Amino acid sequence: MIGRNVSSAAACLLVCCCTFGQTKDDATAAWKPVEAALGRAGQLQPGEVYKFALPRRDMKIVKDGVTVAPGLALGSWLAFKKMGSEAMVMGDLVLSEEEIEPVMLKLQQEKIEQSSIHNHLLGESPRVIYMHIEGHGDPAVLARSLAGAIALTKTPAPTPATPAATPQAIDLNTGQVEQALGYSGKVNGGILQFSVPRIEKITEGEMEIPPAMGVATAINFQPTGQGKAAISGDFVLLANEVNPVIRALRTHGIDVTAMHNHMLFEQPHLYFMHFWANDDAVKLAQGLRAALDETNSQKPQVK
Repeated sequence: MIGRNVSSAAACLLVCCCTFGQTKDDATAAWKPVEAALGRAGQLQPGEVYKFALPRRDMKIVKDGVTVAPGLALGSWLAFKKMGSEAMVMGDLVLSEEEIEPVMLKLQQEKIEQSSIHNHLLGESPRVIYMHIEGHGDPAVLARSLAGAIALTKTPAPTPATPAATPQAIDLNTGQVEQALGYSGKVNGGILQFSVPRIEKITEGEMEIPPAMGVATAINFQPTGQGKAAISGDFVLLANEVNPVIRALRTHGIDVTAMHNHMLFEQPHLYFMHFWANDDAVKLAQGLRAALDETNSQKPQVK
């Protein structure tokens, strides 16, 4: 009897695993026309979001003596989510000054809207501008329109994906940084990255906007040697959190480089605060934790 029960349980587990894998594969397959239109592969994210990374590896940007890596502050991205028979796309395009007008005109001609155009950094050379976009419609048509706009930039083609045999090495004590910040991060392209969702639901119209569509606080560490790191990213804030977070960041030696909207019609209305510093990584993580404590964000995971 025990053997039969064990066998039944094992069979049930196998069926569940196969069903989950099949569901994920089916969800990924549904986005193949979008991948074909964009000419690059995406990744399925929580919240049924299909996201594309477009790092600006072509840009050579220097700020305060630090050569900015794509994963620190130069990563364009596009995120798609199904809405019935159509889809919504949101994203952030990293552009040089001369790329702004051609890209904007092309997107307007294709009925893809701009929700904000602004800086994220201060004093970088050459100047970088960030264009936030939103569109609704057939996902493959949206992807073709976006591909046409991206073709007007020097955004490089994707590099062939290679399976990572071992975890990426990074010149930081990631354990100490994670403990000081209170969250687990991941190493991507030599950058230690954190994403901290807010607790409340963010909506636009009747649609929920998942954290993977750009409404989670993003924190990035780029090693600069001897335990130091350059940090950049953005806090996602409600109005009453803006000044407490500014005070927490400035008290801990972290510069606030910009504050603005990224979207137009979200509820509740959000403010995005960008930051920069280059100092001891653990010390900066402690300052960022103090700022996160002023927000209604997901509670710390690492003690």
